[in-house]
Amino acid sequence: MGRRSKWALWGGVAAVVAAAALMWFKPWTLWVDETVNEALPTSAPPTEAAVPTAPTASATTSSAPAPAGPTTVAEGSFISHEHDTSGTAKVVRLADGTHTLRIEGLDTSNGPDLRIVLSDAAVVEGKAGWHVFDDGRHVTLAKLKGNKGDQNYALPADVDWSQYTSVSIWCDRFDVSFGAAALARI
Repeated sequence: MGRRSKWALWGGVAAVVAAAALMWFKPWTLWVDETVNEALPTSAPPTEAAVPTAPTASATTSSAPAPAGPTTVAEGSFISHEHDTSGTAKVVRLADGTHTLRIEGLDTSNGPDLRIVLSDAAVVEGKAGWHVFDDGRHVTLAKLKGNKGDQNYALPADVDWSQYTSVSIWCDRFDVSFGAAALARI
Protein backbone atom coordinates (compact mmCIF):
# COMPACT_ATOMS: atom_id res chain seq x y z
CA MET A 1 0.00 0.00 0.00
CA GLY A 2 1.44 3.32 -1.05
CA ARG A 3 1.88 6.39 1.14
CA ARG A 4 -1.08 8.17 -0.50
CA SER A 5 -3.34 5.16 -0.02
CA LYS A 6 -2.46 5.01 3.69
CA TRP A 7 -3.26 8.73 4.14
CA ALA A 8 -6.54 8.31 2.27
CA LEU A 9 -7.47 5.30 4.43
CA TRP A 10 -6.64 7.14 7.68
CA GLY A 11 -8.49 10.21 6.44
CA GLY A 12 -11.57 8.10 5.71
CA VAL A 13 -11.41 6.45 9.15
CA ALA A 14 -11.06 9.87 10.83
CA ALA A 15 -14.08 11.19 8.91
CA VAL A 16 -16.23 8.21 9.96
CA VAL A 17 -15.15 8.59 13.62
CA ALA A 18 -15.87 12.34 13.54
CA ALA A 19 -19.32 11.79 12.00
CA ALA A 20 -20.16 9.12 14.61
CA ALA A 21 -19.02 11.41 17.45
CA LEU A 22 -21.17 14.26 16.14
CA MET A 23 -24.23 12.00 15.92
CA TRP A 24 -23.66 10.70 19.48
CA PHE A 25 -22.94 14.03 21.23
CA LYS A 26 -25.24 16.24 19.10
CA PRO A 27 -23.49 19.45 20.18
CA TRP A 28 -25.80 21.64 18.08
CA THR A 29 -28.69 20.89 20.46
CA LEU A 30 -27.02 23.12 23.06
CA TRP A 31 -27.77 26.15 20.86
CA VAL A 32 -31.28 25.22 19.71
CA ASP A 33 -34.10 26.16 22.09
CA GLU A 34 -37.45 24.39 22.07
CA THR A 35 -40.15 26.44 23.79
CA VAL A 36 -43.39 24.81 24.96
CA ASN A 37 -46.31 26.80 26.39
CA GLU A 38 -49.01 24.33 27.44
CA ALA A 39 -52.01 25.38 29.51
CA LEU A 40 -52.78 23.42 32.67
CA PRO A 41 -55.18 20.62 31.68
CA THR A 42 -58.58 20.34 33.35
CA SER A 43 -58.58 16.53 33.16
CA ALA A 44 -56.01 13.92 32.27
CA PRO A 45 -55.52 12.89 28.64
CA PRO A 46 -54.93 9.19 27.89
CA THR A 47 -51.31 8.35 28.78
CA GLU A 48 -48.66 5.90 27.77
CA ALA A 49 -47.36 3.76 30.60
CA ALA A 50 -44.37 5.17 32.44
CA VAL A 51 -41.23 3.09 32.71
CA PRO A 52 -40.75 2.27 36.41
CA THR A 53 -37.38 0.89 37.45
CA ALA A 54 -38.46 -0.54 40.78
CA PRO A 55 -41.73 -2.06 41.94
CA THR A 56 -44.26 0.67 42.58
CA ALA A 57 -46.92 0.82 45.22
CA SER A 58 -50.50 1.13 44.09
CA ALA A 59 -51.63 4.62 43.23
CA THR A 60 -52.43 7.00 46.06
CA THR A 61 -56.13 6.93 46.79
CA SER A 62 -58.18 9.21 48.93
CA SER A 63 -61.70 9.00 50.26
CA ALA A 64 -61.99 12.79 49.97
CA PRO A 65 -63.96 14.02 46.95
CA ALA A 66 -61.97 15.43 44.06
CA PRO A 67 -61.59 19.21 44.10
CA ALA A 68 -63.66 21.35 41.74
CA GLY A 69 -60.53 22.46 39.85
CA PRO A 70 -56.81 21.82 39.69
CA THR A 71 -55.07 21.84 43.09
CA THR A 72 -51.30 21.89 43.66
CA VAL A 73 -50.38 19.10 46.09
CA ALA A 74 -46.55 19.28 45.90
CA GLU A 75 -44.13 21.89 44.61
CA GLY A 76 -40.45 22.77 44.30
CA SER A 77 -38.03 25.08 42.50
CA PHE A 78 -35.36 23.79 40.15
CA ILE A 79 -31.70 24.13 41.01
CA SER A 80 -28.89 23.88 38.50
CA HIS A 81 -26.72 20.81 38.08
CA GLU A 82 -24.78 20.15 34.88
CA HIS A 83 -26.51 23.11 33.15
CA ASP A 84 -28.11 26.32 34.43
CA THR A 85 -31.73 25.40 35.16
CA SER A 86 -34.60 27.38 36.68
CA GLY A 87 -38.36 27.06 36.96
CA THR A 88 -40.93 25.35 39.16
CA ALA A 89 -42.18 21.75 39.29
CA LYS A 90 -45.65 21.04 40.67
CA VAL A 91 -47.74 17.93 41.17
CA VAL A 92 -51.28 19.03 40.40
CA ARG A 93 -54.43 17.07 41.23
CA LEU A 94 -56.95 17.63 38.46
CA ALA A 95 -60.70 17.81 38.89
CA ASP A 96 -61.10 14.19 37.76
CA GLY A 97 -58.75 13.01 40.55
CA THR A 98 -55.77 12.28 38.28
CA HIS A 99 -52.37 13.90 38.79
CA THR A 100 -50.11 15.81 36.42
CA LEU A 101 -46.53 16.97 36.80
CA ARG A 102 -46.56 20.62 35.74
CA ILE A 103 -43.32 22.42 34.96
CA GLU A 104 -43.63 26.20 34.80
CA GLY A 105 -41.11 28.77 33.64
CA LEU A 106 -38.53 26.15 32.73
CA ASP A 107 -35.27 27.55 31.44
CA THR A 108 -32.43 25.08 30.85
CA SER A 109 -30.07 24.06 28.08
CA ASN A 110 -31.20 21.72 25.39
CA GLY A 111 -29.36 18.46 24.98
CA PRO A 112 -29.53 14.93 23.64
CA ASP A 113 -32.01 12.47 25.12
CA LEU A 114 -33.45 14.67 27.90
CA ARG A 115 -36.11 13.02 30.10
CA ILE A 116 -38.39 13.90 33.00
CA VAL A 117 -37.54 11.58 35.91
CA LEU A 118 -39.34 11.28 39.25
CA SER A 119 -36.96 9.98 41.91
CA ASP A 120 -36.67 9.25 45.61
CA ALA A 121 -33.19 10.84 45.62
CA ALA A 122 -32.55 13.98 47.63
CA VAL A 123 -31.81 17.12 45.62
CA VAL A 124 -28.21 18.05 46.37
CA GLU A 125 -26.56 21.20 45.06
CA GLY A 126 -23.27 21.04 43.21
CA LYS A 127 -21.56 18.18 41.42
CA ALA A 128 -22.52 15.72 44.18
CA GLY A 129 -26.14 15.93 42.97
CA TRP A 130 -25.50 15.38 39.27
CA HIS A 131 -25.69 11.58 39.07
CA VAL A 132 -28.06 10.42 41.85
CA PHE A 133 -31.50 10.42 40.23
CA ASP A 134 -31.25 6.95 38.72
CA ASP A 135 -29.61 5.31 41.75
CA GLY A 136 -32.68 4.47 43.85
CA ARG A 137 -36.35 4.22 43.04
CA HIS A 138 -37.20 6.31 40.00
CA VAL A 139 -39.59 6.43 37.09
CA THR A 140 -39.03 8.00 33.69
CA LEU A 141 -42.20 9.87 32.74
CA ALA A 142 -41.41 11.04 29.21
CA LYS A 143 -38.98 12.83 26.95
CA LEU A 144 -38.64 16.52 27.81
CA LYS A 145 -41.00 18.40 25.48
CA GLY A 146 -38.90 21.56 25.42
CA ASN A 147 -36.08 23.21 27.32
CA LYS A 148 -38.08 26.39 27.90
CA GLY A 149 -41.64 27.22 28.92
CA ASP A 150 -44.60 25.56 30.62
CA GLN A 151 -45.39 21.88 30.11
CA ASN A 152 -47.45 19.03 31.56
CA TYR A 153 -46.70 15.35 32.09
CA ALA A 154 -49.61 13.11 33.10
CA LEU A 155 -48.76 10.84 36.03
CA PRO A 156 -49.90 7.28 35.27
CA ALA A 157 -52.48 5.87 37.70
CA ASP A 158 -50.13 2.99 38.59
CA VAL A 159 -47.42 5.39 39.80
CA ASP A 160 -47.73 6.53 43.42
CA TRP A 161 -46.25 10.00 42.97
CA SER A 162 -46.02 10.51 46.76
CA GLN A 163 -43.19 7.92 46.87
CA TYR A 164 -40.97 10.24 44.81
CA THR A 165 -39.45 13.30 46.44
CA SER A 166 -37.80 14.94 43.45
CA VAL A 167 -37.96 15.55 39.74
CA SER A 168 -34.95 15.84 37.43
CA ILE A 169 -34.32 17.04 33.90
CA TRP A 170 -32.22 13.98 33.15
CA CYS A 171 -29.84 13.45 30.23
CA ASP A 172 -30.23 9.72 29.66
CA ARG A 173 -27.39 9.60 27.16
CA PHE A 174 -24.79 10.78 29.69
CA ASP A 175 -26.55 9.84 32.98
CA VAL A 176 -26.47 13.37 34.37
CA SER A 177 -29.02 15.79 35.78
CA PHE A 178 -29.29 19.17 34.06
CA GLY A 179 -31.31 20.41 37.04
CA ALA A 180 -33.66 19.11 39.73
CA ALA A 181 -36.42 20.18 42.11
CA ALA A 182 -37.34 18.75 45.52
CA LEU A 183 -41.10 18.15 45.70
CA ALA A 184 -42.49 19.38 49.03
CA ARG A 185 -46.05 18.35 49.82
CA ILE A 186 -48.46 21.23 50.36
